[in-house]
Amino acid sequence: MSKAVSKNMVESLSIAAFRVGYPVVTDALDAFHDKVKPKGVTMTALFAKAAAMALAQHPVVNASCKDGKSFTFNSNINIAVAVAINGGLITPLLQDADKLDLYLLSKKWKELVEKARAKQLQPREYNSGTFTVSDLGMFGVDRFDAILPPGHGAIMAVGASNPTVLADKDGFFSVKNKMLVNVTADHRIVYGADLAAFLQTFARIVENPESLTL
Repeated sequence: MSKAVSKNMVESLSIAAFRVGYPVVTDALDAFHDKVKPKGVTMTALFAKAAAMALAQHPVVNASCKDGKSFTFNSNINIAVAVAINGGLITPLLQDADKLDLYLLSKKWKELVEKARAKQLQPREYNSGTFTVSDLGMFGVDRFDAILPPGHGAIMAVGASNPTVLADKDGFFSVKNKMLVNVTADHRIVYGADLAAFLQTFARIVENPESLTL
């Protein structure tokens, strides 16, 4: 596994990648998570579903370039989510995540994590992702940059949500929970304006999370 990770990381150095950070207020998402958590929905599942819904509106961020010459607009949105396992890292896939009901997506995610930790994943369950989500927020990490997996158009790094003093447009201050999302993208496919538009849509979904169950 370490050899495979090393090979991919070295290969990623040849990609013209760039990074964009975006702040997201999570008060509504935190409240929504409290409501759906008893039904088995994790915060990771919520991020994956929100990313998939945003990718459906911004397909260029879900595109890929596998050999430096061929550019593909992927017809499926397969969200790979980084999972730490004993001895390494693996990225199980939520296939067609944009089309899955939130609760079915959460069930599938639980099954994939159990299989990953038991080292029972089949190659099709981790080898055909089109977009990756890496969440270190549960460890208290407030921000980080993720390395772009070869063949992916972008990877999202999710930090922890922390209380932050914010001012509204009228100059009034309040304390809200805010997290920073950093996306690393392949600049051969995705441009800055594309990524900014995607992040705006992602933030809008997270800040209005009831849409995740539609």
